[in-house]
Amino acid sequence: MRCKVCGRDYPSLYHFKTADVCLGCYEGMGDEERVKAAQPKEIFRLTTTAFTIDGYRIVKSFGIVRGITVRSRSVFGTIGASLQTIVGGNITLFSELCEQTRSEAFEMMVNHAVERGANAVIGVRYDATDIIQGATEVLCYGTAVLVEPI
Repeated sequence: MRCKVCGRDYPSLYHFKTADVCLGCYEGMGDEERVKAAQPKEIFRLTTTAFTIDGYRIVKSFGIVRGITVRSRSVFGTIGASLQTIVGGNITLFSELCEQTRSEAFEMMVNHAVERGANAVIGVRYDATDIIQGATEVLCYGTAVLVEPI
């Protein structure tokens, strides 16, 4: 990939969570600029857990694409969540962390698909593994495909 800011070539974008800039330029950006840089140029949400998409035919398959992220709970988040368990019900601190983690892995998978030239991902799945106590890897994967309307 070629960085839109400095023009240097850089490795596969899904490793760095950016669509258009290298890691060096990404680190030098403000929060608002980072949000824009993390969005794939061609945003599409044609994703499904099925292996076909009604109304479309698969023209080409690009193989497996994935997004992987590892998250840990902070000490303060763990203490706050522990206090929430006393009351019972939904532990919102953990729910929010899980949702952010899955969303990040999904976006990384979509970026990987866009990089390969796909406009859809079929067979989308999630997997999670505890790496160490308090740190969890979340993997989102599927098959990148090029589809066209029937």
